[in-house]
Amino acid sequence: MTFEKRRANTKQEIPTASMPDIVFMLLLFFMVTTTLREVDVLVKFKLPEAKAIEKIENKRLISYIWVGDDSRIQINDNLVKLDDVEPIMYGKRQELPNVIVSLRVDTNADMGLVTDIQQQLRKAYCLRLNYSTTLKI
Repeated sequence: MTFEKRRANTKQEIPTASMPDIVFMLLLFFMVTTTLREVDVLVKFKLPEAKAIEKIENKRLISYIWVGDDSRIQINDNLVKLDDVEPIMYGKRQELPNVIVSLRVDTNADMGLVTDIQQQLRKAYCLRLNYSTTLKI
């Protein structure tokens, strides 16, 4: 008596019934975790160069202040005067106590203006400062 192996006549297909659920969950995940650019820069600036730079990993803690070559100051999407820096940044400090203020200052900007901005930031108790630069190659 000989035995024959019977093979099942099943098809080896991938089930696609739950595919729309998986695609929807992935789409929702990427929509929730993606951050979009929030600010349009209205100030013309060219960052200074540095030989050694350090990257800040947690970008959610950073608040940017742009200073252009024409001594214009921008915080968020608004051009502000020097006297407005303290109340705006104090409000940000109240919302986010660990805020890091990143100064993006043009290479030709007046250093006296930068010093005045630093004084306004001290009054607002924003003591964690970062100066943005580009890497000199």
